[in-house]
Amino acid sequence: MSCYTDALHEECGVFGILEPKTTDVAHTAYLALYALQHRGQEACGIVVNDDGVFTHHKGDGLVHEVFPEGRLNALGKGNMAVGHVRYSTTGGKSLSNIQPLVIRHIKGNMALAHNGNLVNAAELRKQFELAGGIFHGTSDTEAIAYTIVSHRLHSASTAEAIEKTMASIRGAYSCIVMTATRMIAFRDPNGFRPLCIGRTARGAWVVSSESCALDAVGAEFVRDVLPGEIVIISAEGIESVRTHCLPKEQRSICVFEYIYFARSDSVVDGASVHGARLRAGAFLAKEHPVDADIVIGVPDSGLDAAMGYAKESGIPYGVGFIKNRYIGRSFIEPTQGQREDTVRIKLNVLRETVAGKRVIMIDDSIVRGTTCARIVELLREAGAKEVHMRVSSPPFRHACYFGTDVDSRDKLIACRYDTVEEIAREIGVDSLGYLSLEATHRIAEQASVGFCDGCFTGHYPIPVPEEIEKNKFDQKLGSYK
Repeated sequence: MSCYTDALHEECGVFGILEPKTTDVAHTAYLALYALQHRGQEACGIVVNDDGVFTHHKGDGLVHEVFPEGRLNALGKGNMAVGHVRYSTTGGKSLSNIQPLVIRHIKGNMALAHNGNLVNAAELRKQFELAGGIFHGTSDTEAIAYTIVSHRLHSASTAEAIEKTMASIRGAYSCIVMTATRMIAFRDPNGFRPLCIGRTARGAWVVSSESCALDAVGAEFVRDVLPGEIVIISAEGIESVRTHCLPKEQRSICVFEYIYFARSDSVVDGASVHGARLRAGAFLAKEHPVDADIVIGVPDSGLDAAMGYAKESGIPYGVGFIKNRYIGRSFIEPTQGQREDTVRIKLNVLRETVAGKRVIMIDDSIVRGTTCARIVELLREAGAKEVHMRVSSPPFRHACYFGTDVDSRDKLIACRYDTVEEIAREIGVDSLGYLSLEATHRIAEQASVGFCDGCFTGHYPIPVPEEIEKNKFDQKLGSYK
């Protein structure tokens, strides 16, 4: 995505399961996390609940690296499990920040998995520290966990504590909390990040960031967790608390869930991701037509939009790139020059598709533009006569405060150049067209939510800080006041 190494990253994926009886829930969580791997490749973890006794393991790496068979089996059996895959946007790369977080307090065990980003995490953390609280990591998830625990001491249940917590935390959060007897899912009132509920044939309840993970574990989709809703799942069934729910027009999922983050086979808040990307490509063809011989997509997120563009324009769709799927997350790219060189290893152009042809190349976004330019060079080296790039989103110009790792403005190509024509010259294409903001809001019209487009417009659905405050423990001495 985003011309490969000029990539945006989404923060996390979460999964939880509650079985009617003790079984191998760790293995089910493992399969689900595999399906959610696209949402985070930095670290992962699983917590198993066996009648109130929590066993957990987490570590840096992909799911199969962190959980070889022996390690997975060591988690044992239980009737509940919570899992998490992570890419960090808040909090550094340390074991203390890997989720799910396991909190052991006077009212019992609690595990928390969180997808999103709080805008008032620093404020909450400071309050706890001044009261003598001790933080083990630097992520905003710990602030959520401690807020829940502090309310739990004076509440009748964890669900009640979560309802109080939602009144004080601000930003993006789709969370799963596991206690000794319950699994509780809750989502911020705007619904910035997705969260859905499913059920298996044997009667297990599952909660997941995306419906593709439900498919992976053989669960039927039941419904989405509503923005602002708290869903309490136990052996007795399912309950819902909707005191924090907002009207549909005030809900605002990140529109980039449809453009890139979610997997194509997922359905998010009532809208097919695959369908949204096809429509994005069709809108691109209407807004930015060009005479050409072939339409290709940059794997993987550009493929659906390329199909949509081809169908709408009548220009044939072709496979332009072969992706090397065996390049791991740890592949070393220490300098920009070396990052650009790795494009040859990650992608190879199918020469017979593009040689001697006028090519339309579709991708979901351009961030810095440097490796995007390298891909254009590869197409020309393979004999492409013309290269026209179409992007299935508007230009990135602003920071994201809700869990997307957008680069600094001085590195964003759309901030460094005043016009689309200048960007086109910089990346070496014959023409360039971005999807309009209006069309972006129409790619998933059947969704039950509105959309956040702050990274394109600078207008956010909730107040955001004037600057993003870095945690002092992630900085060297003398670099903070």
